[in-house]
Amino acid sequence: MTQEPQPLLVLDVVGLTPRLLTHMPALSALAGEGTHVPLGTVLPAVTCAAQSTFLTGLEPSGHGIVGNGWYFRELGEVLLWRQHNALVGGEKLWDAARARHPGYTVANVCWWYAMGAGTDWTVTPRPVYYADGRKEPDCYTRPPDLHDELTGELGTFPLFQFWGPGAGIASSRWITGATRHLMRTRRPDLVLTYVPHLDYDLQRYGPDDPRSHRAAAELDAVLAPLLDDARAERRTVVVLSEYGITAVDRTVDVNRALRRAGLLEVHTQEGMEYLDPTTSRAFAVADHQIAHVYVRDPADLPSVRDALEGLEGIGQVLDERGKKDHGLDHPRSGELVAVAEPGAWFTYYYWLDDARAPDFARLVEIHRKPGYDPAELFMDPRDPYVRLRAATALARKKTGMRYRMAVVPLDPSPVRGSHGRLPESTDEGPVFICSRPGAADGALAATEIKSLLVDLALGEPT
Repeated sequence: MTQEPQPLLVLDVVGLTPRLLTHMPALSALAGEGTHVPLGTVLPAVTCAAQSTFLTGLEPSGHGIVGNGWYFRELGEVLLWRQHNALVGGEKLWDAARARHPGYTVANVCWWYAMGAGTDWTVTPRPVYYADGRKEPDCYTRPPDLHDELTGELGTFPLFQFWGPGAGIASSRWITGATRHLMRTRRPDLVLTYVPHLDYDLQRYGPDDPRSHRAAAELDAVLAPLLDDARAERRTVVVLSEYGITAVDRTVDVNRALRRAGLLEVHTQEGMEYLDPTTSRAFAVADHQIAHVYVRDPADLPSVRDALEGLEGIGQVLDERGKKDHGLDHPRSGELVAVAEPGAWFTYYYWLDDARAPDFARLVEIHRKPGYDPAELFMDPRDPYVRLRAATALARKKTGMRYRMAVVPLDPSPVRGSHGRLPESTDEGPVFICSRPGAADGALAATEIKSLLVDLALGEPT
């Protein structure tokens, strides 16, 4: 006989580690009352890859999400932060639950690859892209009428507090509010909620800075009422994280090294240089502490490897065997995968002169940059007029005029935290917390989360 579903709330508190729990009394109390064990992650330890493993039980070699983006060979383009769930291979968590209990209902609040997923309720960031180039904050919901319901109660989704120099607690507060609304009005069997706040100050200042500790306490206060709601309706709570953020103090300009070796090509328009992946013999898609290196001709592999292994800050260069050993042997992966040393991370920069940088380099422009750029969390500290120019751009925006918020520094040195490599210790790695005692006997692998969540939802209650 099929067990009736046990209501379940899964909070992906990105960046949460055992060290940060000491600054989070509500989550610490939950951990103390229930289950608290270390959680393994995947390579690369980044949002899209880790979440896809949680939801499918597969490594990146199985589900195909080899990073937050990759080189789409069939298009000749580097694309990051796509949103269609069809990119993720394998059976999803909700399909596995419905196989055991037809009619099982799921709400997804801001977990990635949400669009087109088979969930019953979906909320995900989605700006309005106007024909004149303006970008305005908004979200996508399914069913569509949920959009006005949420924005009527919570206001417009705070996109510019979800990422960029203004990223802060407002986005996590909105996401938490949307979760509470769905639990109260729809009562899904399973709620998946992504909470981003710890991603910001930990990358800005590093994990040991007092400002990062304050961010942890601030987030804990926002989550406390949601945990109270879950307790009141006897909903099991799982809190997990994708990775831990560790201190960094140096960058690896992998694409500049490939360019100097004569392997990477650019084309020029209006004095600005653009990466040309279709003609480059080799280039890298930088993603925090991982870089997928795409090599057009296998005959170039030795020279590409030489260029990489001579670069300070690279800890490993994975070939086909190395990728297989790390569950990263998928056609979307680069022919080589570079892993940074502890304390180092990869920039996407490919120009050799800042005067030749493309205009998007100084913008928050996650869909045009051919790699991840954590400098988007800052306003350029070397520009004395940066706030004045930002205010002018904002005034133009409010009058409906086109504007460019060109405030992002081209100097990446302010970044003090990163992730992507496998953690050196459990203190630096992700955690698994469950409100039920005995939910796990010991450390968990990321690939075990899917089946464990199904069991928590549909197994015998404890």
